[in-house]
Amino acid sequence: MTAASRPFDFEKYDELLRDPDTAAVYLAEFLESGDMELFQEAVRHVAKAQAGGLSGVAEQAALNRGSLYKSLSRNGKPQFETMARILGAMGLQFVVVPKSQ
Repeated sequence: MTAASRPFDFEKYDELLRDPDTAAVYLAEFLESGDMELFQEAVRHVAKAQAGGLSGVAEQAALNRGSLYKSLSRNGKPQFETMARILGAMGLQFVVVPKSQ
């Protein structure tokens, strides 16, 4: 497995990231890297791509927009419940599976 790199500009790929299956594959790559800052950045990219953007995701997750921005910032340290709500607002969820060798 290669190390994850910084996510690149996905603005022209917003439609792809709106699809939960595509978004799940994209996010899984960063989650597997173990780099939570990269994962949070990737979640922010997916949230921006959603209909309504970050504001829409914040509303669906029952968070104020400032909390969402802070949670997904480079220095953010969101609680598990907050990340689960953000992912849920985008049609995604955390799943626990056996670690691959």
